[in-house]
Amino acid sequence: MMTSLLRLCVYVMLALLAFAANSVLCRIALNGGLIDPAQFTAWRLLSGAITLVVLCVLASLTKPRGDLKTAWQEGSWLSALALFIYALGFSYAYVTLSTGMGALILFGAVQLTLISLAVRAGQKLVWLEWLGLVIAFSGFVYLVLPTLSSPSLLGFILMTLAGIAWGMYTWRGKASTKPLFATTSNFVRTLPMLLVILLIIYISAEPTTTKPQSEGIVLAVTSGAIMSGLGYAIWYAVLPYLSASSAAVLQLLVPIIATIGGVIFANESITLHLIIATLSVLGGVLLVILGRNRIRKNA
Repeated sequence: MMTSLLRLCVYVMLALLAFAANSVLCRIALNGGLIDPAQFTAWRLLSGAITLVVLCVLASLTKPRGDLKTAWQEGSWLSALALFIYALGFSYAYVTLSTGMGALILFGAVQLTLISLAVRAGQKLVWLEWLGLVIAFSGFVYLVLPTLSSPSLLGFILMTLAGIAWGMYTWRGKASTKPLFATTSNFVRTLPMLLVILLIIYISAEPTTTKPQSEGIVLAVTSGAIMSGLGYAIWYAVLPYLSASSAAVLQLLVPIIATIGGVIFANESITLHLIIATLSVLGGVLLVILGRNRIRKNA
């Protein structure tokens, strides 16, 4: 029992580190001019798709062959579009956002999107949840106040869109009985979308970096193959052993881990403005989760 619990904790921590590492790797690559956002997204999605396909093949070896044949049907074009918007918005937002601030906006938007979708589906909120929403929204307003520490408006909008898209992707994925196959199918479906966007970008305007440096490609492939491909696989493997509230609370650690990673690896600083905004947004979301958990216990 103790060994199983320790293994679960290790897997959870690896998944959270992978999520945070995506922010750190993207910020290092773009801030250093090693690659442009479109190319980073392309390498990330392509390498992630290849890794997930390999994982699906390995997983199918111990299961009926039909699993691999029906893997494509597990995903959908709508989910793939949400995944694509998330990845593209994520990359372009990190041109102007710091690592921790970007992760805060992203995961704050993800949680608020999931809460909004739950309300739309008929889930009623108690006073503690409404209080949490007000505090979290106030934290976002404070984050973008016109001060020297505020993020760029464009970066904030792009990362918010990325968070909304990822929240919608997560919501749609809750109904999947084979999350690994669904994720693989969705990653593969993003590739034609990626090709279209790349053609539009490179025909209409000159890219930021005409030829990416090898370090930039390595960072993008690491983000896609390891942090996204393997990271998502690990996360989906542990989700069945976590309650919904536990999974949501654990994801709130990602902006904190990303902020520390930005300080260590990207030479970024932690401002009081960011600390206050982080406490407000994450604290508000935590109140919503706790309020929902209390309702479930009393039900």
